[in-house]
Amino acid sequence: MRFDPVDPHRSIPFELCHNFPMSRWLRRLSLVLIALVAGTLGAQDFRPPPAARLSDPGEWSFVRLAYRQANASYACLGGGIGNRTDYPDAEINLRWGVDRLTRTQTGDPLFIAPSDPGLMDYPWLYAVEVGRWELDDYEAANLREYLLRGGFLMVDDFHGSSEWRVFEASMRRVFPDRPIIEIPEDDPVMSIVFEVDKSIQIPANQFIRTGQTYQCDGTVPHWRGIYDDENRLMVAINFNMDMADAWEHANDPYYPEAMTGLAIRYAVNYVIYAMTH
Repeated sequence: MRFDPVDPHRSIPFELCHNFPMSRWLRRLSLVLIALVAGTLGAQDFRPPPAARLSDPGEWSFVRLAYRQANASYACLGGGIGNRTDYPDAEINLRWGVDRLTRTQTGDPLFIAPSDPGLMDYPWLYAVEVGRWELDDYEAANLREYLLRGGFLMVDDFHGSSEWRVFEASMRRVFPDRPIIEIPEDDPVMSIVFEVDKSIQIPANQFIRTGQTYQCDGTVPHWRGIYDDENRLMVAINFNMDMADAWEHANDPYYPEAMTGLAIRYAVNYVIYAMTH
């Protein structure tokens, strides 16, 4: 099951067109032009790649987890849009980074549901804003099977104690018996391609306006993980930071280049680790 998160029933009102005196044919022409522009903008608004493009998986693809959002409100939720936040610029820019910095043949990005058996086809999986996700028992079991078979999950862009509780509740369904620990400095994932700096908190784009690197009470960045019985990192947890915003704004002159560079180096490490461990 491939997932399209865009609401097909969304419409753009055209009532303002009737406020101007014009002939009937000109009014109709204006409505057609506005509809064409609206359709073009809608086509650019967080739509997953068409299924026909998925025939080019490459050696690695940016595979985004299309989870369901928890039906509750929490004290610390940002202004994102759940599982499709930062799409498609994060995919485009990170794919360019992997192409540029490695010899990995990259494929087209896609969304995939946590219940989809097709998870097993991809070595690397990404989930954004997991401070608002919700996995049922079947989805958790499928994700657990994926990870124990050698899959790798990177989670990102969630902040503060309330969002941690939401994330942890679903993650405990996946692995009720495995601890979440801080990734050690000497873990291979920290140096497999690049030596990365764990002292820098990679911020969301609100940093451009405010200069503040944290959100809610998430003042301290954490790189946490869950390991299998062979000490292989299965889940990389980027907590109190927003790497995807750093990828998304890689071409924004107002977003700090050093933080974008660090976020891409982290991602390259995760990709290569996932494909070699």
